[in-house]
Amino acid sequence: MAHDIFFNDYKVKFTLEHAWLERRHDQKWSGASSTRDKVSSKRRKLDDSSAQSSTSVAREDEVMARPVGVKAAKAKGRRKAMASEDEVKSQAEFQSCWDIRQKDFALKEQLNKQKLLDSLIAKTEPLSELEIALKNKLITDMLSSGMVWTVVMLLSRLDYFVIP
Repeated sequence: MAHDIFFNDYKVKFTLEHAWLERRHDQKWSGASSTRDKVSSKRRKLDDSSAQSSTSVAREDEVMARPVGVKAAKAKGRRKAMASEDEVKSQAEFQSCWDIRQKDFALKEQLNKQKLLDSLIAKTEPLSELEIALKNKLITDMLSSGMVWTVVMLLSRLDYFVIP
């Protein structure tokens, strides 16, 4: 019957029957025939209340959502992959910024210690016991961290010893 209708409309025999038989039960096409039956039920009936009919149309649309096509599914997969790559990039960028910030804080702390030691060494009046202990602690910290030349330069200002 359907072949006769197609032949009468197009004057050509239906040649893609093998493809239709293969694909007619796919998810995308299985919902197509059932939606034709529901079109009349989506229309608003005059004897129903208007508030109830508007909510029923929305519910039917949610229940019978059209399945995602092949191209849309592939695009969605690519977007997820790109999003994960962007996430990895942003995470790596954040980690590098964090490492730079940690190094910066360490250098600032060391610079503050140098300034404190410089101010203690530059004092002309005698130092209290607390200041002497702090000065000695700062000197040993700098010597242990490999800042020998910094300590030597600071101490040479006070003629503790002469640099040859």
